[in-house]
Amino acid sequence: MPYIKSENREKYNRVLKELTNIVKLVPLEQVDGELNYVITKILKEVYPLRYFHLNRAIGVLESVKQEFYRRVVSPYEDLKIQESGDV
Repeated sequence: MPYIKSENREKYNRVLKELTNIVKLVPLEQVDGELNYVITKILKEVYPLRYFHLNRAIGVLESVKQEFYRRVVSPYEDLKIQESGDV
């Protein structure tokens, strides 16, 4: 889960805001590739090149995917069901 203490978030917020602003300026058709680059670069720098650590990195990516779906996609889909009706 991405829940860290508030005081631990502070060290990331400025640089994340700057990074987010940079990505928002990228043409829409290039955003996916540039986000992929940024995320891959971070993972390569953080995790040592050993199977144990690479496996952990894959686990982090899977957790991010699931958390994004749970927190962002699913509520959006629920809203659209209310607006348009269920299948």
